[in-house]
Formats: sequence, C-alpha cells, structure tokens
Amino acid sequence: MTKLWSTTIAPGGKWSGVLAKGRLLTFTALQDDANLAVMLFNAHDLTERYNMPDTLKAQYTARLTRGNVLMSDNGRVLASIVEDDLGWHDTICGVTTREGTDAKYGATNYQTVRNDWLRSGYENFAVELVRCGLGVRDLGPVVNLFAKTACNEEGVMIYDTKHCKEGSQVTLRTDMDVLIVLSNTPNPLNPSTVYPTAAVKLDVEIAPAFQPETDYCYRYRGENRRAFENTETYHLLAGK
Repeated sequence: MTKLWSTTIAPGGKWSGVLAKGRLLTFTALQDDANLAVMLFNAHDLTERYNMPDTLKAQYTARLTRGNVLMSDNGRVLASIVEDDLGWHDTICGVTTREGTDAKYGATNYQTVRNDWLRSGYENFAVELVRCGLGVRDLGPVVNLFAKTACNEEGVMIYDTKHCKEGSQVTLRTDMDVLIVLSNTPNPLNPSTVYPTAAVKLDVEIAPAFQPETDYCYRYRGENRRAFENTETYHLLAGK
C-alpha cells in the first residue's frame, strides 16, 4: 500500500475533504479516550449521505466494527470498516452543542481566549459544512469513532471511559468518492468535566483492489452484498 497523505486533528479540531474511491483512512488515537465524529457524503451528489437507520437495521446492530459498512440513504456503500482494534464505535449519541459544552467544561469564547476556546461538535460541523457548499440543515447523524456507549440494566446510556487507549486504530475504506467531515470533539455522554485532550492522526493510503469473493465486508452479511451491488451498478452506469 502507498501512503498518500497524513494529518493530525487536534482536540477541538475539525477537517473536511474529498477522498476518491479506493482509499484507506486509518485513524489513530494519540491519547486515551479519543472521540472523532464523522459525517460522509457522496462527493458527486451531496444529497446522498450516511444514513444511520439503514446502516444499523440492515446490519442488525447499534454499533459499528470491522465488517460493517456505512450505507447511504440510497442503499449504497460509502465506506467500509476494514480494520478495527476496538470492536465498538458509537452511532447514536451525536455531537456536543455550545450550551452543553459551556455547562460541562465552563464557558469560553474566541473573543476572550482566542484559539484556546472549547469547540463543540455542532459548531465545527456547521463551519465545515458551509465550506463544502452545505449548511447546518445538512447536519445529520454521525459515527463517533473510538467511543463506546451502551445501555445498563435500567436502560440508561453509559459512556465507557476505559474503551479507547492510546494507539487504538480503526481503518475505513472508501467505496465511493466521498466528502468526509470530521470533528474531534467530546462524545456528549463523556462524564469527564475536563475537556478531552486526545488528538487523532489520519493516514490516507491507496487500498488494495476490491475482490468481492474474499472481501470481509462484502461477505459479512447478505445486506452488505446487496449494498455493494447497488454501489457497483451506480459506478457502472455513471462511468466512474
């Protein structure tokens, strides 16, 4: 595999960009307790984006790990999880808000402390979406990489503070040309009253050629195979 590019997303940081089909995106937690919120769109048709309900119900899960795919609202595969150290990534809890960030970590703003102000996920996505020709009305469900949230016996959602360790990795493969939008902001359920300090490194490489007969994600579930077939048809008819 050939490494193309890498960057580090600092705590509170954000990033967006278009990645071609057939790229490997390896995310590495540089400290414990990382949380990186991810949104995905079809780079050629921004009305097509990651669909959380279809992704979860088609794969009979409420969490994501190796073998799972991130489906669009057109039943196609935007990206696949091809490697994963953790076995659990949150799909339910969404992103932090300005109000929630101020209440938990203390009120800050750019005018007072400049770049040391504490960003919220909502604000980060709002900025990056506008840069990409979208807007806050396009802010939908996210995947929170590195985070584990589960229900206890009383049905209360609990955040696992021990789940992500320094060096943990997860790798996505792009199965379409995608716009990816990232926010390195806390999981809303993280109980810490200290703003998390885990940076996340992103390395981009060229993926090996896709081989359906041996591909783990393709073979993971029948629903996955149908989503890959929908994706293949899209590329065939579009000449991509």
